[in-house]
Amino acid sequence: MRRWLLPALLLAGLVGAWQLAASSGALADLLGLESFLVPSPAEIAESLWQSRSLLAENAWVTLREILLGLGCALLAGVAFAVLMHLSGLIRDAAYPLIVASQTIPIVVIAPILLVWLGFGIGPKVVVVALICFFPVTVNVLDGLRSTDPEAIKLMRSLDASRWGVFRRVEAPTALPSFFTGARIAVVLAPIGAVFGEWVGASAGLGHLILTDNGQLEVAREFAAVLVLSLMALALIGLLALAERRVVTWR
Repeated sequence: MRRWLLPALLLAGLVGAWQLAASSGALADLLGLESFLVPSPAEIAESLWQSRSLLAENAWVTLREILLGLGCALLAGVAFAVLMHLSGLIRDAAYPLIVASQTIPIVVIAPILLVWLGFGIGPKVVVVALICFFPVTVNVLDGLRSTDPEAIKLMRSLDASRWGVFRRVEAPTALPSFFTGARIAVVLAPIGAVFGEWVGASAGLGHLILTDNGQLEVAREFAAVLVLSLMALALIGLLALAERRVVTWR
Protein backbone atom coordinates (compact mmCIF):
# COMPACT_ATOMS: atom_id res chain seq x y z
CA MET A 1 0.00 0.00 0.00
CA ARG A 2 2.85 2.37 0.84
CA ARG A 3 4.46 1.88 -2.58
CA TRP A 4 1.23 2.95 -4.29
CA LEU A 5 -0.25 5.36 -1.75
CA LEU A 6 2.71 7.72 -1.32
CA PRO A 7 3.25 8.36 -5.06
CA ALA A 8 -0.51 8.77 -5.53
CA LEU A 9 -0.69 11.34 -2.73
CA LEU A 10 2.31 13.23 -4.08
CA LEU A 11 0.84 13.25 -7.60
CA ALA A 12 -2.54 14.41 -6.29
CA GLY A 13 -0.85 17.23 -4.38
CA LEU A 14 1.12 18.38 -7.41
CA VAL A 15 -1.92 18.27 -9.71
CA GLY A 16 -4.00 20.10 -7.11
CA ALA A 17 -1.39 22.83 -6.74
CA TRP A 18 -1.15 23.13 -10.53
CA GLN A 19 -4.94 23.40 -10.80
CA LEU A 20 -5.11 26.16 -8.21
CA ALA A 21 -2.20 28.09 -9.68
CA ALA A 22 -3.50 27.83 -13.25
CA SER A 23 -7.18 28.52 -12.56
CA SER A 24 -6.40 31.56 -10.40
CA GLY A 25 -4.07 33.01 -13.05
CA ALA A 26 -1.11 33.02 -10.66
CA LEU A 27 0.90 30.63 -12.84
CA ALA A 28 0.31 32.71 -15.98
CA ASP A 29 1.34 35.87 -14.11
CA LEU A 30 4.45 34.15 -12.79
CA LEU A 31 5.49 33.08 -16.29
CA GLY A 32 4.42 36.36 -17.87
CA LEU A 33 2.07 34.62 -20.33
CA GLU A 34 -1.56 34.85 -21.39
CA SER A 35 -3.86 32.61 -19.38
CA PHE A 36 -4.82 30.45 -22.38
CA LEU A 37 -1.17 29.46 -22.77
CA VAL A 38 -1.11 27.96 -19.26
CA PRO A 39 -3.90 25.34 -19.17
CA SER A 40 -5.03 23.76 -15.94
CA PRO A 41 -5.24 19.98 -15.44
CA ALA A 42 -9.04 20.24 -15.82
CA GLU A 43 -8.65 21.94 -19.22
CA ILE A 44 -6.13 19.31 -20.28
CA ALA A 45 -8.53 16.54 -19.25
CA GLU A 46 -11.32 18.23 -21.21
CA SER A 47 -9.11 18.46 -24.28
CA LEU A 48 -8.10 14.82 -23.81
CA TRP A 49 -11.75 13.78 -23.95
CA GLN A 50 -12.81 16.08 -26.78
CA SER A 51 -9.83 15.09 -28.96
CA ARG A 52 -9.82 11.42 -28.00
CA SER A 53 -10.30 10.20 -31.56
CA LEU A 54 -7.51 12.37 -32.93
CA LEU A 55 -5.19 11.43 -30.08
CA ALA A 56 -5.96 7.72 -30.44
CA GLU A 57 -5.31 7.81 -34.18
CA ASN A 58 -1.94 9.51 -33.75
CA ALA A 59 -1.04 7.41 -30.71
CA TRP A 60 -1.43 4.23 -32.78
CA VAL A 61 1.07 5.59 -35.34
CA THR A 62 3.61 6.43 -32.64
CA LEU A 63 3.05 3.14 -30.82
CA ARG A 64 3.85 1.18 -33.99
CA GLU A 65 7.08 3.14 -34.40
CA ILE A 66 8.01 2.49 -30.76
CA LEU A 67 7.26 -1.24 -30.87
CA LEU A 68 9.06 -1.85 -34.17
CA GLY A 69 12.09 0.20 -33.17
CA LEU A 70 12.21 -1.35 -29.72
CA GLY A 71 11.94 -4.85 -31.16
CA CYS A 72 14.81 -4.20 -33.59
CA ALA A 73 16.93 -2.74 -30.77
CA LEU A 74 16.29 -5.74 -28.49
CA LEU A 75 17.18 -8.27 -31.19
CA ALA A 76 20.27 -6.40 -32.38
CA GLY A 77 21.41 -5.51 -28.87
CA VAL A 78 21.20 -9.07 -27.57
CA ALA A 79 22.89 -10.43 -30.70
CA PHE A 80 25.79 -7.99 -30.48
CA ALA A 81 26.18 -8.56 -26.73
CA VAL A 82 26.35 -12.34 -27.20
CA LEU A 83 28.86 -12.02 -30.04
CA MET A 84 31.09 -9.70 -28.01
CA HIS A 85 30.84 -12.03 -25.02
CA LEU A 86 31.78 -15.12 -27.00
CA SER A 87 34.57 -13.48 -28.99
CA GLY A 88 37.18 -11.24 -27.39
CA LEU A 89 38.30 -10.13 -30.85
CA ILE A 90 34.82 -8.87 -31.75
CA ARG A 91 34.47 -7.20 -28.35
CA ASP A 92 37.79 -5.34 -28.64
CA ALA A 93 36.94 -4.22 -32.18
CA ALA A 94 33.25 -3.32 -31.80
CA TYR A 95 32.76 -2.12 -28.21
CA PRO A 96 34.71 1.16 -28.56
CA LEU A 97 32.81 1.95 -31.75
CA ILE A 98 29.46 1.25 -30.07
CA VAL A 99 30.37 3.59 -27.22
CA ALA A 100 31.65 6.26 -29.63
CA SER A 101 28.42 6.08 -31.63
CA GLN A 102 26.53 7.44 -28.64
CA THR A 103 28.41 10.72 -28.87
CA ILE A 104 26.57 11.53 -32.13
CA PRO A 105 23.34 13.44 -31.32
CA ILE A 106 20.27 11.70 -32.67
CA VAL A 107 18.91 15.04 -33.88
CA VAL A 108 21.81 15.08 -36.35
CA ILE A 109 21.15 11.56 -37.63
CA ALA A 110 17.37 11.92 -38.00
CA PRO A 111 17.42 14.39 -40.96
CA ILE A 112 19.92 12.19 -42.80
CA LEU A 113 17.68 9.15 -42.32
CA LEU A 114 14.76 11.18 -43.62
CA VAL A 115 16.67 11.91 -46.84
CA TRP A 116 17.69 8.26 -47.23
CA LEU A 117 14.45 6.52 -46.24
CA GLY A 118 11.76 9.08 -47.01
CA PHE A 119 8.79 10.26 -44.93
CA GLY A 120 7.42 6.80 -44.12
CA ILE A 121 7.71 4.81 -40.92
CA GLY A 122 11.28 3.68 -41.71
CA PRO A 123 13.25 6.68 -40.37
CA LYS A 124 11.26 6.74 -37.13
CA VAL A 125 11.85 3.03 -36.50
CA VAL A 126 15.57 3.44 -37.16
CA VAL A 127 15.80 6.43 -34.80
CA VAL A 128 14.05 4.51 -32.02
CA ALA A 129 16.28 1.48 -32.61
CA LEU A 130 19.45 3.59 -32.51
CA ILE A 131 18.45 5.21 -29.21
CA CYS A 132 17.43 1.91 -27.59
CA PHE A 133 20.30 -0.22 -28.92
CA PHE A 134 23.04 0.99 -26.57
CA PRO A 135 21.40 0.36 -23.15
CA VAL A 136 20.28 -3.11 -24.22
CA THR A 137 23.70 -4.09 -25.54
CA VAL A 138 25.69 -2.77 -22.58
CA ASN A 139 23.39 -4.25 -19.93
CA VAL A 140 23.23 -7.69 -21.56
CA LEU A 141 27.01 -7.76 -22.03
CA ASP A 142 27.57 -6.79 -18.38
CA GLY A 143 25.09 -9.47 -17.31
CA LEU A 144 26.88 -12.15 -19.33
CA ARG A 145 30.27 -11.12 -17.94
CA SER A 146 28.98 -11.15 -14.35
CA THR A 147 28.51 -14.93 -14.38
CA ASP A 148 30.09 -16.65 -11.38
CA PRO A 149 33.41 -18.17 -12.56
CA GLU A 150 32.96 -21.05 -10.14
CA ALA A 151 29.68 -21.99 -11.80
CA ILE A 152 31.41 -22.07 -15.18
CA LYS A 153 34.20 -24.26 -13.75
CA LEU A 154 31.59 -26.62 -12.32
CA MET A 155 29.85 -26.93 -15.69
CA ARG A 156 33.15 -27.62 -17.43
CA SER A 157 34.06 -30.24 -14.85
CA LEU A 158 30.79 -31.94 -15.80
CA ASP A 159 31.96 -31.96 -19.43
CA ALA A 160 29.46 -29.30 -20.57
CA SER A 161 29.95 -27.82 -24.02
CA ARG A 162 30.42 -24.10 -24.65
CA TRP A 163 26.79 -23.88 -25.77
CA GLY A 164 25.70 -25.79 -22.67
CA VAL A 165 27.54 -23.37 -20.37
CA PHE A 166 25.99 -20.41 -22.16
CA ARG A 167 22.46 -21.82 -22.16
CA ARG A 168 22.39 -23.13 -18.59
CA VAL A 169 24.54 -20.60 -16.71
CA GLU A 170 25.46 -17.43 -18.59
CA ALA A 171 22.14 -16.68 -20.31
CA PRO A 172 20.02 -17.08 -17.13
CA THR A 173 22.51 -14.90 -15.24
CA ALA A 174 22.14 -12.15 -17.84
CA LEU A 175 18.32 -12.16 -17.86
CA PRO A 176 17.91 -9.56 -15.05
CA SER A 177 20.38 -7.28 -16.83
CA PHE A 178 18.45 -7.77 -20.07
CA PHE A 179 15.24 -6.57 -18.45
CA THR A 180 17.08 -3.62 -16.90
CA GLY A 181 18.32 -2.58 -20.33
CA ALA A 182 14.87 -3.15 -21.81
CA ARG A 183 13.26 -0.86 -19.22
CA ILE A 184 15.76 1.89 -20.01
CA ALA A 185 15.09 1.38 -23.71
CA VAL A 186 11.32 1.64 -23.20
CA VAL A 187 11.78 5.00 -21.49
CA LEU A 188 13.96 6.27 -24.34
CA ALA A 189 11.84 4.85 -27.18
CA PRO A 190 9.09 7.55 -27.09
CA ILE A 191 11.79 10.22 -27.22
CA GLY A 192 13.21 8.68 -30.37
CA ALA A 193 9.78 8.39 -31.98
CA VAL A 194 8.97 12.04 -31.24
CA PHE A 195 12.34 13.20 -32.61
CA GLY A 196 11.73 11.23 -35.78
CA GLU A 197 8.26 12.71 -36.21
CA TRP A 198 9.52 16.23 -35.58
CA VAL A 199 12.00 15.91 -38.42
CA GLY A 200 9.35 14.81 -40.91
CA ALA A 201 5.98 13.09 -40.52
CA SER A 202 2.34 13.48 -41.40
CA ALA A 203 0.95 11.65 -38.34
CA GLY A 204 1.90 10.61 -34.83
CA LEU A 205 1.89 12.22 -31.41
CA GLY A 206 5.16 14.04 -32.11
CA HIS A 207 3.68 15.52 -35.27
CA LEU A 208 0.50 16.46 -33.39
CA ILE A 209 2.52 18.15 -30.62
CA LEU A 210 4.46 20.15 -33.21
CA THR A 211 1.26 21.18 -35.01
CA ASP A 212 -0.52 22.13 -31.77
CA ASN A 213 2.48 24.17 -30.69
CA GLY A 214 2.25 26.22 -33.88
CA GLN A 215 -1.51 26.67 -33.46
CA LEU A 216 -1.22 27.47 -29.73
CA GLU A 217 -3.39 24.45 -28.83
CA VAL A 218 -1.51 24.12 -25.55
CA ALA A 219 -4.11 22.04 -23.72
CA ARG A 220 -4.18 19.40 -26.46
CA GLU A 221 -0.39 19.53 -26.59
CA PHE A 222 -0.27 18.58 -22.91
CA ALA A 223 -2.86 15.88 -23.56
CA ALA A 224 -0.65 14.36 -26.28
CA VAL A 225 2.32 14.38 -23.90
CA LEU A 226 0.18 12.63 -21.29
CA VAL A 227 -0.84 9.93 -23.78
CA LEU A 228 2.82 9.45 -24.75
CA SER A 229 3.77 9.04 -21.09
CA LEU A 230 0.95 6.57 -20.43
CA MET A 231 2.11 4.46 -23.39
CA ALA A 232 5.62 4.24 -21.92
CA LEU A 233 4.24 3.37 -18.47
CA ALA A 234 2.10 0.60 -19.96
CA LEU A 235 5.11 -0.88 -21.74
CA ILE A 236 7.17 -0.75 -18.54
CA GLY A 237 4.34 -2.54 -16.73
CA LEU A 238 4.28 -5.28 -19.37
CA LEU A 239 8.05 -5.69 -19.02
CA ALA A 240 7.70 -5.99 -15.25
CA LEU A 241 5.10 -8.74 -15.67
CA ALA A 242 7.33 -10.55 -18.17
CA GLU A 243 10.29 -10.31 -15.80
CA ARG A 244 8.27 -11.86 -12.98
CA ARG A 245 7.33 -14.73 -15.28
CA VAL A 246 10.83 -15.32 -16.64
CA VAL A 247 13.20 -14.38 -13.80
CA THR A 248 11.40 -16.51 -11.23
CA TRP A 249 14.40 -16.90 -8.90
CA ARG A 250 14.57 -13.18 -8.00
